[in-house]
Amino acid sequence: MDYDTLALDLHKQHGGKITTRLRDTDELDKTKLSAYYTPGVAAVSKAIADDPEKLRDYTWTHNLVAVISDGSAVLGLGNIGPRGSMPVMEGKSLLFKHFADIDSVPIILDVHTPDEIVATIKAIAPSFGAINLEDIASPQCFEIEERLKAELPIPVFHDDQHGTAVVTLAGLINATKITGRSLQDSKIVVVGAGAAGTAIIKLLRHYGASRVLAVDSHGIVSRNRTDLNDAKRLLLEHVDADTDGSLEDALTGADIFIGVSQPGVLTPELIAKMANDPIVFALANPTPEIMPDVARQAGVAVIATGRSDFPNQVNNAIAFPGIFRGALDNNVRMITDEHKIAAAEVIANLVQNPSPELIIPSPFDERIVPAVADVIR
Repeated sequence: MDYDTLALDLHKQHGGKITTRLRDTDELDKTKLSAYYTPGVAAVSKAIADDPEKLRDYTWTHNLVAVISDGSAVLGLGNIGPRGSMPVMEGKSLLFKHFADIDSVPIILDVHTPDEIVATIKAIAPSFGAINLEDIASPQCFEIEERLKAELPIPVFHDDQHGTAVVTLAGLINATKITGRSLQDSKIVVVGAGAAGTAIIKLLRHYGASRVLAVDSHGIVSRNRTDLNDAKRLLLEHVDADTDGSLEDALTGADIFIGVSQPGVLTPELIAKMANDPIVFALANPTPEIMPDVARQAGVAVIATGRSDFPNQVNNAIAFPGIFRGALDNNVRMITDEHKIAAAEVIANLVQNPSPELIIPSPFDERIVPAVADVIR
């Protein structure tokens, strides 16, 4: 299938992927028009002015997410700018609506510093019930999210970080069952110390994993390195920071490889350095760190990728619709690590009989959204 040509044709044919529809689908007569707009709407506006909490009751903000990007780190494309990111933001809105019946508005920002992005989002935040940050480059994305979480009264969730981490954890829960391991005792190597890698490491540590190494393009991220940026220095709190060396050194005896990095990083020779029956999550898109057939031939027991044409796709759409559905329905102020772990456990438990070919449910599994939403309280 030539997806490039099909995508260009479909987007042009339909003028994008999303639109708006009226909630009240009955005929708009003169009486309703007078109630929905002037003069009746004044009573609604006054009620909200008197009690801002009623904004959720009388407007669509109870079900509305802003999908926001500056286009600085679009998956597989890099820094293509805000306009180039709009099709991806529309796509996220499509997923919100299709899987969780959540309304959302894609917003692209032609500003790029943390101060500018935070100020802009804070200025428009009263229009929304939650904020989904998307495709904002590391390390700025960490500061932006943390500041917004602290300063806004609505949930803020950077899906590139946390959606990936939740689904990764869900898959690992089942992969370790299959291989007779525990995450708490496994040696885990995460290759790629950007947004997704950092969030995966932090969530794994919060879950109880004690032996985690981070590897970037210069080797193991350790306290002896003098070339670390501020984000990687903060990451030292969550990894084995006293170990130095190369990727090969990190992988020696490792039980689990998680890649959010570059195609071809993992080779059969490196897999041979790992423990027997290792677990490999090769999540680089569109080309993973190692192809599944090569990984299996090299002795990998369970292989997951970010692609839909292989088994065990680590797809953020498995997590974020239900997380936001629960946050909106239950008026959750902040999405916490406890929420993320609960979501991961629910997702893992939906696979009743895990196998090497099935550790993660399909995003089209209709049980996922209500089950995840139920634990976001």
